[in-house]
Amino acid sequence: MKKLFLSIATALVSLFSMGCSDNGTGWTPDMIPDDPVTPETPTGKTKKAPLYWSVYEYGRRAEIAGTNCNMPLETWQKNIDWVADNLLPYGYDMICTDGFMTMSGSDNAGHAYMTGYANIPLTQLVEMCKAKGLRLGIYDNPLWVHGSLDAPIEGTKYKVRSLLYDPSKDNVKNPNATGDIFTWIVPSHSGAKEYIDGFFKYYKGLGVDFIRMDFMCLFEDGIRGGDGGGRGYGSAEYKLALQYIKEAATKYGVFTSIVMPNMKNHGENETQYCDMTRIVDDTCEGGWDHCSNRWRGNITIDQWPAANNQFEGFIYWSDITGRGKIIADGDFTLIHSFDTDDECRTSISLQLVAGGPIAVADQYNTVGDRVKFYQNEEMLALNADGFVGKPLTTDYNNENSQIWWGTMSNGDVIVALFNREDRTISRGVELSQLGISGTMKCRDLWTHTDEGEVSKVSASLPAHGCKVVRLSKQ
Repeated sequence: MKKLFLSIATALVSLFSMGCSDNGTGWTPDMIPDDPVTPETPTGKTKKAPLYWSVYEYGRRAEIAGTNCNMPLETWQKNIDWVADNLLPYGYDMICTDGFMTMSGSDNAGHAYMTGYANIPLTQLVEMCKAKGLRLGIYDNPLWVHGSLDAPIEGTKYKVRSLLYDPSKDNVKNPNATGDIFTWIVPSHSGAKEYIDGFFKYYKGLGVDFIRMDFMCLFEDGIRGGDGGGRGYGSAEYKLALQYIKEAATKYGVFTSIVMPNMKNHGENETQYCDMTRIVDDTCEGGWDHCSNRWRGNITIDQWPAANNQFEGFIYWSDITGRGKIIADGDFTLIHSFDTDDECRTSISLQLVAGGPIAVADQYNTVGDRVKFYQNEEMLALNADGFVGKPLTTDYNNENSQIWWGTMSNGDVIVALFNREDRTISRGVELSQLGISGTMKCRDLWTHTDEGEVSKVSASLPAHGCKVVRLSKQ
C-alpha cells in the first residue's frame, strides 16, 4: 500500500499550476547584501547549502516508462562508485533517496519508522555509502507513518494509531475528502511531539543527518497547485509540525529540507523553522525549461508552487535568503538535459550564486562528458564560503533581475551576469552602483582568467549564457 501511495503522490508532481504576475520592489543602494555571522549547527559546523547526488532521474525515468522504480542493488553501487570518484573530491559528500521507490516499514509492532528503501535495508545503504566516504540522506517525512500503527511512542502511553485523523475532534479543510495519499499524523494529538522526536533520534542513530520532507502543501491544504489530494490539516497544525521538527532536528543535529511548501505569508513559517526550502516546481526532465522558461513571468502567491522555473524562484525568494537565513532549493540538476554548454554554466552558476544546493541527478551512464560542469572549483568556492548573492531587483520581469552580486566572507565581491533570452545580450554593472569606489581586480570564474583592474563588469552574453567574476582589492 505504501508503494501505491507513493505512485499516486509522484504522479501529482507532473502537474503544474498557472498563477498571477507579481512585480518586485526594485533595487536601491540600501539593499546591498550584508554578511551576518552564520549560526552554527549543534555539531559546530557552519550551515551551508548541501552538495549531493539524488536517485531522482532513475525513479523518474522508470515511472514514465511504467517499469519497476526500485533501483537494483548493482545500479546503486555503480552510481555510488561514480559519485565517490567524480564528485566527492569536489565536495559532493552525500547520496540521497527520493520518492518513486518503495518506502517500507517494519511489521514489528515495536517499530514505527521506515526501515527499507527500494527493498533494501536502510542500514545496508548507509554502509554502502560509508564505505566510499559518503553520507546517506533520506527522503521521508516525520508526519508520515511507515511502520506498525500498534507501535508504542517512546516516552508516552500512546500508540501510533492514536496520532491519526479523528473526525470527532479534528477540523480539516476538506472534511469530505475520501482520504489522504499518505498516512499523516496530526501534530496536535498527544504523543505527536514525541513521535517526531523519535523520528529524528532514529535516523541520527542510523548515521543520517539530512532529511528531505515532501508534500507539505498536501498536509497543510490538501491540494497541490489547485488539484485535490487530501483532507488538509490547516496552517495551525502545519506550524506546530514545523516547530516540533525544528526542536527535534536541532536536538539531534539533523539538517531539514522542506519540499513543496505553500510558503504562506511569504514563507513566515518556513523561514522560522526550516534549514532549506524548495522555491521552484519539480525538475521533471530538466533543461532550459526548468531553469528559465517554464511559465515564465508567473508567480502564484501562498500556494505551491509559487514559481515554475529556477530563475523566478531564486529571484522572487531572494529577499528571504542570506547568510544565517533559510536556504533556497532549486531542486535537482540534470546537466545532460541542457542543449548547450552555455546553459550548463548558467544552471550551475545561478544555483551557486543564489546560495542554493547543487543536487546532481545525472547518473553514471547518463551524464556523458558533462560532469566537468559540476567540478569547477572556483565556482564551488562560493558554496564552501556560504556565499548568498542577490539580484539587483526582485522584479523577475526586469532585466536587472539577471544581474546578481554579493560579498564573500573575506570581502571579495562576486558579480554574475545572466542572459535568459534567446539572443545575444550585452549586460553590465558599474561597481559604483554596488557601493564600491574605485577599481578592483577581476577574475572570470569559468574561463579561469584574470582580467585586470575594472570599474565595471560587462559582457556580450550568448543566448542562455552567463559571466561570473570575482573581484578583489588584493
